[in-house]
Amino acid sequence: MSALPIDSDSQYTPLEPVPNSIREDGGMGILSLIILAGGLGTRLRNAVPGLPKCMAPINGKPFIGYVIDYFLQQGISKFILSLGYMHEIITEYIEHQYPLLNVQYSIEKEPLGTGGAIKLASSLADEINVIATNGDTLFKVDVKAISAFHSENSADCTLSLKPMKNFDRYGVVTLNDDNSIESFKEKQFYAQGLINGGVYALNVKDFLEEQLPEKFSFEKDYLEKLYSQRKMTGIVQDEYFIDIGIPEDYARAQVELK
Repeated sequence: MSALPIDSDSQYTPLEPVPNSIREDGGMGILSLIILAGGLGTRLRNAVPGLPKCMAPINGKPFIGYVIDYFLQQGISKFILSLGYMHEIITEYIEHQYPLLNVQYSIEKEPLGTGGAIKLASSLADEINVIATNGDTLFKVDVKAISAFHSENSADCTLSLKPMKNFDRYGVVTLNDDNSIESFKEKQFYAQGLINGGVYALNVKDFLEEQLPEKFSFEKDYLEKLYSQRKMTGIVQDEYFIDIGIPEDYARAQVELK
């Protein structure tokens, strides 16, 4: 097992406890976050051998630490980590670096796909709505704005959309005038467009009632198959975004994240 990257400069300081009377988004936004951190990280194996992708060190600090720190600043008070590959390394880091963090672990015995992972983790949620994100992506969204938008639209799922220019790594999401999802377009070169930034507000109560298999893709089998039949909306967030899933962007993170 590889040595555990430890960020010695900062440890988590707990926030004030949140009263139960506001657990359903009342005035404070969504308070719980699912982080998908069970990926194998095959494209980063040469750059980061022997570690889960979310534990890739950025200037001496595991990437997932940047994700947790950002969402703590955004008011998230409960974390649900969806883990799989080499999960012991992640739990050891969290317990050492964030000893007072309100965290639960959802551990896959076998890969379930992004949808299966969110479904399993959602069973640990104690709110009707949660935020979900990927452990290898940092998208600095405004959680309160997304929470309010999601609630105002009574949405099943709200996607955070990032405007981008001159790209071919991502597909594009288009919106109707009422901000409902109009379409998902395949990966190809686009001069400009909105990409799915991988941060969602999700009504887990309704999501868990869907007739979905144990293993499935959240993007392909839930979003793209059901968007015309469910209340799915998109909110544009033109904020900092980085996905360290490929070596080039992992190298860029070393420069941009301090």
